[in-house]
Amino acid sequence: MNPESGKSDLPITYPSVGSVLSFDFGEKRIGVALGELSIGMAHPLATISEESNEKRFTSIAALIKEWQPVLLVVGLPAHMDGTEHALSALCRKFARRLEARFNIKTTLVDERLTSVEAEQTLKDLGVRGKKQKPMLDQVAAQHILQTFLDGQ
Repeated sequence: MNPESGKSDLPITYPSVGSVLSFDFGEKRIGVALGELSIGMAHPLATISEESNEKRFTSIAALIKEWQPVLLVVGLPAHMDGTEHALSALCRKFARRLEARFNIKTTLVDERLTSVEAEQTLKDLGVRGKKQKPMLDQVAAQHILQTFLDGQ
């Protein structure tokens, strides 16, 4: 146990096989991506645009039922210098709620520049301007998940 942080010094272990759902949390939309631990590849899956938290969690529950993930990943925003972003606390709360509600291990991943990367990915695919909006969050979730998978 680290006396300064109060957290364990032991490395966190994750399953080596199974599906993973990743979330790019936003106050208006939540991007969702799907990946498989055994092959280490992430794909955009959905964008949840529901207004109420209950409807958002109902949509998430349907995805969890369909894909049966062994792990959930939530992007944690930070400024380029590593300081907390205004949405950081909301993302942490969202991750805690996911883990408590669905009883699935949930981890946070640094999401700096994922929206910029997602925008560039869509531009490279010929999707530009307003046409990006419906897909941007799920592609950002894909980048978040791919960052996690690449680190395993």
